[in-house]
Parts: sequence; structure tokens; C-alpha cells
Amino acid sequence: MSKKRIYLNAFDMNCVGHQSPGLWKHPNDQSDTYNTIEYWVNLARLLEKGKFDGLFIADVIGLYDVYQNNREATIREATQVPVNDPAMLISAMAYATEHIGFGLTASSTFEHPYTFARRISTLDHLTKGRIAWNIVTSYLESGTKNIEIGDKFEHSKRYDIADEYLEVCYKLWESSWEDGAVVRDAERGVFTDPDKVHEIGHQGEYFNVPGIHLCEPSPQRTPVLYQAGASPRGTQFAAKHAELTFISTPSKEATATYVKKLRAEAAKQGRDPESLKVLALATVIVGNTEEEARAKYEDLAQYVSYEGAMTLLSGWSGIDFSEFDPDEELKYIETNAIKSMLEGLTKASPNKKWTPRELANFAGIGGLGPVFIGTPETVADLFEEWIDETDIDGFNLAYAITPGTFEDIVELVIPELQKRGLFKKEYGEGTLREKLFGESPYLRSDHTGHRYKRIAEPVK
Repeated sequence: MSKKRIYLNAFDMNCVGHQSPGLWKHPNDQSDTYNTIEYWVNLARLLEKGKFDGLFIADVIGLYDVYQNNREATIREATQVPVNDPAMLISAMAYATEHIGFGLTASSTFEHPYTFARRISTLDHLTKGRIAWNIVTSYLESGTKNIEIGDKFEHSKRYDIADEYLEVCYKLWESSWEDGAVVRDAERGVFTDPDKVHEIGHQGEYFNVPGIHLCEPSPQRTPVLYQAGASPRGTQFAAKHAELTFISTPSKEATATYVKKLRAEAAKQGRDPESLKVLALATVIVGNTEEEARAKYEDLAQYVSYEGAMTLLSGWSGIDFSEFDPDEELKYIETNAIKSMLEGLTKASPNKKWTPRELANFAGIGGLGPVFIGTPETVADLFEEWIDETDIDGFNLAYAITPGTFEDIVELVIPELQKRGLFKKEYGEGTLREKLFGESPYLRSDHTGHRYKRIAEPVK
């Protein structure tokens, strides 16, 4: 077995239930307290106790309204609505912790890069360099109906726009302010040297940003960059920009195929393929014995909501699952979205009959990634097996109930991983990028964003 260093993120969202529809009804679930600062601070402290690398906070702008072609089931089942702004959580969690990183999901579709770059720099300052950005382009049409963004954001152009969005951000973060621009010279009355602050002069197809970045350089300048696009265009985008990528696949075969394509594409971009870290979605149900873990899973499974799961699956796939009988076998339904979903599931469970009801049962606990059930030793074995056979670098761990799922991981799984030498016992020093990669707080020299870094001009 490999002794590759395992990366672990906790996966949550500023809403009820996240990817475990119906589990909010479980007596031990506290996800309905998502709108309190206490929930988030306590979660951050718990995860830091377990030496998690980060808390990855998902987000969507819009509603899952594909199922039954309306919003009723989504609202009734609390399918990622109500949902609050994830950025507001981070300052309080950072103040209560010292090391854990925070991955903020934010869409290049719904906010201008000039104001967004300031928000990220602010968070990087306030967290002392522990911020990451999960770059998404957004896929819910229901969101675009409420924000006047025009037809330039049609689906086929989203990644082209995101490429330029990143270019603007790189220019603001990397080249607007030179190192040493802030001098704090009280005797001369000079806080910032104006000669070391530069307008970026960006004139592009989608954005015109002539001015300076409003923030002085933050500890990382550019945040750690996450991306989760799995389409061919999304993979190309991730290979160019991402430092960590997130994948949601139910089988090792599908995961290995993605990782191979991603690393090959990164090499085409002139990057070290191994510098990209890939985290796979997974949910852990762990007990002191196999019987205890299985009983725990059966207890959780009885709370899964069929309609809640269907609203998620319909939103993700674009297919209205209300049109199918719950017990109809789906293998003969030839839509691209369902076909690709079923192919991955069939590889994971080749003898299973996949119906909408079985899909709901599978996705109802933690989404479309695998569910690892067993003792700490069994779960650790499965972690190693997936890493060895797929070339992933770690896991984005969803919850069945919160904080209970994460408490079990911290108390039972983490010590087993540490005993095997697979997971850190202490955090490293420095920013999130330094903790993750053991190198500089700034972008690597082979990253596309590095070429925007301004070299100090010689003194005349």
C-alpha cells in the first residue's frame, strides 16, 4: 500500500442537509442550526482538532427546479434552500482556530472580478493566509433569472468568461501592488509608495478593469485555487488554473479516468502534473465494529427522503425524474445525463438494478460519491485502496448527519490514518498553500497565474 500523504477536507454548505436529503429529521442532526455562528465555530474547532486540511464550503445561486418542473418539492424538502452566503462564516471560524483552511465556493457568473478580488484579499488578510477559492461557473438557470447578466453568459461561453475572469483577478492580486509598496514610514508621512502601485489596464472581451487593486498584498496574494469541473472544458480549465480539484464519482474506474486526463492536460499546460491534487467525494459511516457501523448506516438510511434526493439528482442531471416510475429500471433510458451517471454507478455495483428509488437511496447519503462503511481499519483500507488504484490525493468528506459524521471521523478514522503514517499529526506552519504543499505562500512558477507577478522595477 502507498504511503502517499492523504489530504482531507470536510464538505459542508450554509444550508440544511447539504447532500443528505431528509437526514435533517434525524434526532442527532444539527444541520438546521446552520444559520447560527455557534454551529460553524464549533465545526471549525472540531475539524481543526482532527487536523483536517480544510473546510470546503459549497454554494449555489438558484433553485433546483427541474423535478416536477417547479420549486415546490425543493422548498418543502430543504434541498439546498434556504441557503445563506458562505463568505460571511469565515471570519468567525478563522478567529476561533489557528490552522485549518477555508474553501469558499464563489461563481464567476454572478459577481464582477474587481469587487470579488477585494473580498478574497480581505479574507486572506483576516485569516492570515488560510483562504481558498473554489471556482465555479454556475449551472442553475434559476439563478440567472434573478440577476441581469445578459446573454453573454450562455452555457458555451461560461469557461471562456471564467478564463478572463481569472486573468483579471491574477492581475489585481499579483501585479497591481509590488512587494514593499506598503512602507509605513511615519517620519515621512508615507504609508504606501505610490510608485509601487500600478493600474492593471485590463481591456478584454468581457471585462474592462483599468484601475488598481484596492487591497495591499495579502499573505498568499492569490488564494489557493480549487475547481470541480468534470466536463472536457472543465477539465481543461482545472488543468490550467486549479491547485486542487474536486471530483464526485461513484466508481474507482471513473475516478482513475478523470485523474489521468487531468494530469495529462496539466502537462500540456506546462505544469508538473503531480502538483495538482485531486480530492474525491466520499461519505464515511464508521463504528467500533462492522456490526455497529452497519447498524448506524441502516439507522441513517431510514431518514433519506425520496423526493429530496430526486430534486438533487434532477438538478444535477437536468432530467426530471418525476417522469419515471420509482421502480422502473433506468438502463434503457438513453439520455446523456442519465447514461453517464448510470455508467459510473454500474461500474461501482455491476449487479445492481438501478431504478429512481435505488438512485435516491444511493445519493441520499452524501451525494454521488462512495459511502465507506465499517471499522476505522476498514475505512482506512478503503482510503488507501482508492488512492492506490485511482491516483487521487485525498477526499472531500460529506456528512450524513452533522456534526456527528465529522465527530466519528475525528475520533475513530483520523487516529487510524495517523497510526499508518498516512495523515499528519500536527499542522505545518504558514499559510494554507504552505501547509498543503510545503513550499512558498505564493503560486508555483509553473502556474499560469505566476506570469502576472510583477517584478520590482529598478530604482532610477
